[in-house]
Amino acid sequence: MKKLLLIATMILSLVSCSNNILDITPEDRVSEASVWVDANLINAYHTALYNGIKHGYNGVHMQSKATDEAINTMTWGVNIIVDGTLSPDNVGNVSVTDWAGGCNLNYWDYAYQYVRKINLFLEKMNTITVTLSNKAQLIAEAKFLRAYLYFMLIERYGGVPIVTQTYDLGTTMTFTSNTFDECVTFIDKDLTEALATSDSDFPKKYDSTNANFGRATKDACLALRSRLYLYAASPLFDTAGNGKDKTKWQKAADAAKALIDRNAYTLYPDYRKCFVLASGAANSEVIFSRNFTVNNGHNAPMYNLGRRFGGYGGFSASNGPSQNLVDDYDMANGEPAFIWTNGVKTINPASGYDPQHPYWNRDPRFDASIIHDSTVYRGQLNEMWVASDTKTWGYDSYKQSSDNPRGNYIIKKFMPDADIQIDWNTTCTIPWIIFRLGEIYLNYAEAEFNLGDEVECRKYINLVRARAGMPDLPSTVTGETLRTRLYNERRIELAFEEHRYWDVRRWKIMMDVENRPLYGMDVVKDVNTGVKTYTPVLLLKRTFTEKNYLLPIQTNEIKKNKGTLLQSVTWR
Repeated sequence: MKKLLLIATMILSLVSCSNNILDITPEDRVSEASVWVDANLINAYHTALYNGIKHGYNGVHMQSKATDEAINTMTWGVNIIVDGTLSPDNVGNVSVTDWAGGCNLNYWDYAYQYVRKINLFLEKMNTITVTLSNKAQLIAEAKFLRAYLYFMLIERYGGVPIVTQTYDLGTTMTFTSNTFDECVTFIDKDLTEALATSDSDFPKKYDSTNANFGRATKDACLALRSRLYLYAASPLFDTAGNGKDKTKWQKAADAAKALIDRNAYTLYPDYRKCFVLASGAANSEVIFSRNFTVNNGHNAPMYNLGRRFGGYGGFSASNGPSQNLVDDYDMANGEPAFIWTNGVKTINPASGYDPQHPYWNRDPRFDASIIHDSTVYRGQLNEMWVASDTKTWGYDSYKQSSDNPRGNYIIKKFMPDADIQIDWNTTCTIPWIIFRLGEIYLNYAEAEFNLGDEVECRKYINLVRARAGMPDLPSTVTGETLRTRLYNERRIELAFEEHRYWDVRRWKIMMDVENRPLYGMDVVKDVNTGVKTYTPVLLLKRTFTEKNYLLPIQTNEIKKNKGTLLQSVTWR
C-alpha cells in the first residue's frame, strides 16, 4: 500500500456521513449504495481506513514537546501540557487534528470517528453480495485497525466505551466507559481473530517490494499485542497489583517473545540510517510503518531544520531537544555521564565526562539523533555559540535566526542525508515507524526484569546497545540500578518516537521526571582565544500533578452522555 487514494477518503466521508434521507441516486458523487456493490469502491473505502493511524510528523510539533525530550518554544497547543493548565475544557487544543500543536495527544473524536467507519465496514462484510477475492484480508486488517485505535484510546484515557456497531444519525445514544481490563480483552479479541486468518489471506509480513507493503500483517498484530500487554502490566494500569502482578508481566513477556521467535526481523545495522531510509526501501527492523510517496509525503525536514537547510522558512524552534535528554546519553565507555542521588544530579566520576567538552565520547546514538554545536550535517558545520564580546555569534546560533531553538539543539533523527533535497517544494518519503524490533526487544527486557530474570533482561538490552556500538551492561548492574538503566535505554533508543510521554506515565515516575525544569546549553566563544565555554541554562519550569497521568475526556463529551460516560479516573 504505497499511498492512500484521494477518492478513498472521499468515499469514506460520504458513506460514513450518509443518513439516507432521500432515496435518490446522486449524479455528482458516489452514493453509499454504489460502494457496497462495487469491489473497487469497497477496497478504496477500506484503504482510507488507514487514515485513522496518525504519524509523528503531523504538523510542526512532535509529541516530544509534551515531555522532557524537547522544549516547546512556540506558545501553541502543547503548552497546556507543560505549564499544568490542561483541563477537560481545553484538551481539544492538543487534538490530533490540530496541525500546529496537537502532538497526536487528544485522540477521542478522531478515534471514534474511525471506529464507526470500521464498524460499518465489518457490518457490510456480513451482508454484501459482491465477490471479493481479498475479503478475509480486508476483515483481518480492519480488526487490527480497530484494535490499534482502541489501544490509542486506553493509553490516553484508561477505560473507554467499547462500541462494536453503528448507529444512524439522529439516534439518541449515551455511552459509559468499560473498564481498562475489559478494553484490553476486547483489543486482544480483535487481534486474535485477525491472527486466526489463514496466512494466504493475511500474511505474517510483506516484502518491501510487495504492493501491499505498509498494510497490516500478522506481525503487526503481534507487535501491538506486545505493547498492549506491556502497558497493561505497568503500575499505572495494573492498579490492583501496582505493577507487580507477575501473571500480567508473563503475558507481556510471552507476547514479545512470540514475535522475537519468528526470527523474521533483525536490528538494522546502522542506527542512524534506520530512520532515514525512504518508504519502500528494505529495512530489516521495521514491522509496521506509515509510508509516504512523493505525491503523498510530508515536510518534516523543513519543520525540524532551520533557514540554513533548504532556504528561507525553517521551523527549528518548534523541535528543540532538551539538555535533560542530552545529559542522559551514556558515555562511549558505557557509563552514565550523570547520576542522581536524592534528587540531585552530579557528574559520574567513572564516566570521564568533561563539562567543557560535553559532546565528546558519547553514545553514538547521540550524534545520530541530535545536531549540536560543532556537528557537521549535510556537509555544513553547525556553530551554536555566542561570542564573548556579544557582537557576533555562530552561524547557527539561536541569535543568528529566531527559527533556531534557544536550547541550541536540533533534531537530527528522521532527517535525511545530503542525497535528499530539503525545501518546501520537495515532499519527504521517510516513513514513520510505528513498530520495530528494537522496541520489541526492550518490551521483552522490561517484562523479564519484572519477572525476576535479570540475565534475560540484560541480554536484550545489550542486543540493542550492541547495534549502536555501546558496551554491554555488566552483570553487576542489578536490582533498581538495572531498572534505572532499562528505563534510560528506552529513553535513548526510542527518542522522539512517541514513547517517552507514555512511558513515564505507565511507570508512574511522571511526578518526578516531568516536574524537573528543562534546560538548554549556552555556548560562549572567547573571541581572543577561540575557547568555548558550555553552560547549562534554565529555559522552562514545568508543572505536573497526579491528574496528568491520563488525559481528560472533553467536557462536551461528558455532557452529551448525560452523566453515563465516566471521566478519566485521574480527573474524577
